[in-house]
Amino acid sequence: MKTDYHMHLEYGDYKVDWVSGFFDAAKKRGIDEIGFSEHSHTFPEFEKFYYDDLILDDSEVGAFQKVWLKTNKFKHTLQDYFDFMKVLQKNHAVKIGIEVCNFKDQAGVKKILDARNFDYVIGSVHFLNGWGYDASKIKSEWDRHDLREIYEDYTTEAERLAASGNYDILGHPFNIRLFKYFPDFDATNYFERVAAALKKFNLAVDVNTGTKYRYPVEEISPCPEFMKIAAAYDLPIIISSDAHQPEDCGKFSDDAIEYVKKFGCKNILRFSDRRREFVPLG
Repeated sequence: MKTDYHMHLEYGDYKVDWVSGFFDAAKKRGIDEIGFSEHSHTFPEFEKFYYDDLILDDSEVGAFQKVWLKTNKFKHTLQDYFDFMKVLQKNHAVKIGIEVCNFKDQAGVKKILDARNFDYVIGSVHFLNGWGYDASKIKSEWDRHDLREIYEDYTTEAERLAASGNYDILGHPFNIRLFKYFPDFDATNYFERVAAALKKFNLAVDVNTGTKYRYPVEEISPCPEFMKIAAAYDLPIIISSDAHQPEDCGKFSDDAIEYVKKFGCKNILRFSDRRREFVPLG
């Protein structure tokens, strides 16, 4: 079976004609089932967490992020989202997911998530000490940080997400490689810590092709060094495209299948109502 559970509608809208392109691309690439995982910044229910956590001062990072929060954000309620997903489900097999950032107030996040019947929830480290490290327009901020500290901060945040109990999947693990800042030190301990946290708290690994076609690193996340350790911990996986445009649904899914097979992966997870089942890969 081939699935794609990590996709976003933010660059379009909740319009059936536009979203139908995701299903067309899925059919073309042999994807059996898709799921949308709207970013939490789509929903006003999460707005407070962003303003509480992000750097919003007059620095380069703060100035950018103040504008970012005012651009195409918080435009649909969770009820809007579920209503639209129900419309799509009349004609398509589609799962309802969400991708939530690594907010400090995970108890507050839990209240929001528990009030809705998601099929799965992705937790992703998008911010390090209030800095949105994946934004290309503030890429220069990378040069102001020691890479060991970035790895430590990322690992700590991933461990905290896992321990919160709020999530089924860790989104694109260690995508801190996205701008080609590669460690000149042994990162094994960081990979081990994250893998151990995912194992302890029963999270899956999001094998994500978005970093292959959306970022300079041009590789599938997570990197081989982490995948080797994830396989040793027998962590379950999903394969996803992180599509933000309809034509990208399932993009490089076949490459990802061949990639994970190198580490002995034979199954992927299928989700429904926060319950998971193993299904054969491919």
